[in-house]
Amino acid sequence: MGWIPCSGNSNTKKKIKKKMKNMKVEDNLSDQIKQAPGTGKSKTSDGSKNGNPDHIAAQTFTFRELATATRNFRTESLLGEGGFGRVHKGRLESTNQVVAIKQLDRNGLQGNREFLVEVLMLSLLHHPNLVNLIGYCADGDQRLLVYEYMPLGSLEDHLHDISPGKKRLDWNTRMKIAAGAARGLEYLHDKANPPVIYRDLKCSNILLGEGYHPKLSDFGLAKLGPVGENTHVSTRVMGTYGYCAPEYAMTGQLTLKSDVYSFGIVLLEIITGRKAIDNSKAAGEQNLVAWARPLFKDRRKFSQMADPMLQGQYPSRGLYQALAVAAMCVQEQANMRPVIADVVTALTYLASQKYDPNAETVQSSRLAPPTPPRTKRGQ
Repeated sequence: MGWIPCSGNSNTKKKIKKKMKNMKVEDNLSDQIKQAPGTGKSKTSDGSKNGNPDHIAAQTFTFRELATATRNFRTESLLGEGGFGRVHKGRLESTNQVVAIKQLDRNGLQGNREFLVEVLMLSLLHHPNLVNLIGYCADGDQRLLVYEYMPLGSLEDHLHDISPGKKRLDWNTRMKIAAGAARGLEYLHDKANPPVIYRDLKCSNILLGEGYHPKLSDFGLAKLGPVGENTHVSTRVMGTYGYCAPEYAMTGQLTLKSDVYSFGIVLLEIITGRKAIDNSKAAGEQNLVAWARPLFKDRRKFSQMADPMLQGQYPSRGLYQALAVAAMCVQEQANMRPVIADVVTALTYLASQKYDPNAETVQSSRLAPPTPPRTKRGQ
């Protein structure tokens, strides 16, 4: 789905633009808007400059239109609820398009700043593995975001909050989701200019379309990354407990490697079926990384880390390699973590190696368990 040019209530657009200019926040949002990816000195296909920070490539809606789309936000249309507010399924009367409509909770954890950042980021960034923003509503004190509808819900729905009768994710699907999510992150880090730090990567923010195609969503906490000789961005610590990189949690210094750490947590969840933080587990197993680190040191225990719901239906070599990638991503020292492009390369390869349980059974009866290649000393 392509971007929809600005249209709708001009007064609404004036209000949101004025709000952007007048907002006084610690991160100086107006400066970020001027430097945002896709603005500045770049030109459109017709040669004209598109560096106007007031330009928002998303449709505007009135509150009445979105209330009609959701039948007054009735309970039957509710898809979920998060820090931002409630998300409802709706159908736009003007286009008959099915959409997801997120309504800002005025008493919630996130506010106008996050709303504005999300509108800006998703209007300026476009990739097959990022959710499409169709438009927004800023009528009076109402703040709503309108997205494409993702029919399979979130990755969390399929890993942790599994409803009765729902199909469990097989190995091939898990690797496909991991590779796609990594490609979305790679776009933010390597293709956007300046780079964007996502800052809120977690299973509930990875939405799934037809065929389990993953897309990153919820960009309210996103930050423009360091440019030039700067090595990090200093900011207040935000995000979700269990996913924050240790150096960011301790110092507030945010880098692209902070996102890589969060991705490592998500990859571990995909492989193990465990939550980043699970207080229902025994004391030493509540934190996923703390539980996994000792097991990373002994390859004979790798099979203990596979999600029991896989019922042994996974390739041994693929499990070893996926765990190796996760282990590198969650290293405590940020400079020891890989760049996301290398993670994409590894996971794209793993996703291409389709696992066939029947072929694996025949093969394993003739061959010894495969071992990952070892790097020679000095290399």
